[in-house]
Amino acid sequence: MYLNKRGKAPNQAHVGIPEGLYEDEHGRDGFAGPVSHLYRTHPPTGWVQIDGALKPRAFVCTQVSITTTPSAATTPTLMMQSRDVRLYVRSSMETMAHFVRNADGDEVYFVHQGTGAFETDYGTLSYEPGDYVVIPKGTTYRTHVDAGPSLFLIVETPERILMPDRGPLGQHALFDKGVLVAPELGLVESAADQGLEWEVHIKRQGETTRVVYPFYPMDVVGWKGDLWVAKLNVRDFRPVTSPRYHLPPSVHATFQAGGCLISTFAPRPLESDPEALHVPFYHRNTDYDEVLFYHQGDFFSRAGIRPGMLTLHPQGIHHGPQPQAVQASKGKTHTSEVAVMIESKTPFTVRPEMEAAEIVDYALSWSR
Repeated sequence: MYLNKRGKAPNQAHVGIPEGLYEDEHGRDGFAGPVSHLYRTHPPTGWVQIDGALKPRAFVCTQVSITTTPSAATTPTLMMQSRDVRLYVRSSMETMAHFVRNADGDEVYFVHQGTGAFETDYGTLSYEPGDYVVIPKGTTYRTHVDAGPSLFLIVETPERILMPDRGPLGQHALFDKGVLVAPELGLVESAADQGLEWEVHIKRQGETTRVVYPFYPMDVVGWKGDLWVAKLNVRDFRPVTSPRYHLPPSVHATFQAGGCLISTFAPRPLESDPEALHVPFYHRNTDYDEVLFYHQGDFFSRAGIRPGMLTLHPQGIHHGPQPQAVQASKGKTHTSEVAVMIESKTPFTVRPEMEAAEIVDYALSWSR
C-alpha cells in the first residue's frame, strides 16, 4: 500500500511528537516491514487489568535455580521455549565433573556473574561478566568456575547462530570480527591425572546419553576451519546511534538464528536533537515475542528493573516506556544500561516452574 496520512501527526517518525500525544508504532517484520505511527491521547500501556496469555511477565533469574532446580549447578533450568529458541538459566558454584555435548542446537552463553573458563574441543576460553560465548552444535565442553557463583543465561537455537547482514553499514559495524576471541589449546592442569574415566553427557531431543571414556576426552592437539567456539564481550560492542532520530532496536542485532534474533543494548549517547524521542517508542511486538534480560546499569525506560531480571512481552500486546520515563529522559545525554534482547518469531511458552520466580504485578506496572 502507498503512504497515507490523516489527522494530527508529524511528518517525521519519533521526532516532534505533539505535546500530550503518545506515538504508537504499528509495523510488521519486527521493525523492517511496512509501518504506521498512531498518535494517541493516552499511553497504550495504560491498562488497569490484563487477563490472558498475552500478559507481560517478569522473572528474577537469580532466584530461578534456587527455587526450581536443586541440581542447577550442572543442569540448566529451562525457563521458556518456542519453535525458534529455548532459554535456560544456570547457576554454578564449582567446576563440572563431566563434559556435555548439545546435539539439539547451537548455544549462546551470556555471562551475568562469575569468572572461569570453558574447556572445549577447540581449547580453553576464559569468561567474565558481559561475555557472549557461542558454542556450535555438537561441541564437547565443560565449565570451570574460578570465583562463584557463576550465573549464565543460555540461548539454544535449532538453527545455526550467524551474524546478521549489516547492509549499508558494512561488515565491521557494531563489532569487527577481529574482536572475537578463540580458545587456546592445551590441557588444563587438573587433567594430568591418568587412569581416570571421564563422562560426556550428550543431549538429543531433550534426553541424555552418557558416554564413558577411559582417557581424557579433551585430547585435540590442533584444528583449522570456520566453525569454532567464539567469545564476544559487550564492551567490544559499538552501538549504532543517530543524533536526530531514535533508531529501532533492530539496529542492535548481534546474532541471528532462523526466527531468533539476539540483540545487545550497550551504553550509548542519546539523541541530541531536543525534538527527538529519547526512549523506545510504544509498539505491539507484531511478529515477534520479545524477551529482555537485564545485565547491569540504570534501565532508564522504566523503574523497578534490577540486574538479573528477565521480562517477556508477547507479540500483540503493547510495550514501551513508563510515561514518567519519557519526561525523565529529556535531561539525559547517555544510557548506562547493558541488556540482552532475545526475539522469537514463534510464541514462547513459559515453564510452570517459573511462577516461583515471577514478579506477579509486573503487567500493571506500566500504568504507574
